[in-house]
Amino acid sequence: MLKHALTIAALLICGAAVAGQPRVIDVTLTPTGSTWRAEVTVAHADTGWDHYADGWDIRLPDNTVLGHRVLHHPHVTEQPFTRSLSGITLPDDATTVLVRAHDSVHGWGPDFVVTLP
Repeated sequence: MLKHALTIAALLICGAAVAGQPRVIDVTLTPTGSTWRAEVTVAHADTGWDHYADGWDIRLPDNTVLGHRVLHHPHVTEQPFTRSLSGITLPDDATTVLVRAHDSVHGWGPDFVVTLP
């Protein structure tokens, strides 16, 4: 019985590891008047409601969050996928922003660095 339980636990752990961390693979920032619109492309091997990319944020190097986009459902058959967020205010002296994706199992993925013009 214990061997059976350990096998099931190992399979569950391996299943969670298959999807890995979410990765931002592209970012487009477009000025819209006094604010900016971000289009962010995320890659993640969503497996369903138990493990999926559930959001992303855009922030300054000092970790000040400028915007956060919640992803309300898995994108199992749509990979990679792009979602946008409008109304982002960038400080006039900003030269770089960081964008990272979040998933429901591993948390935050690595930063994608965007150098501003």
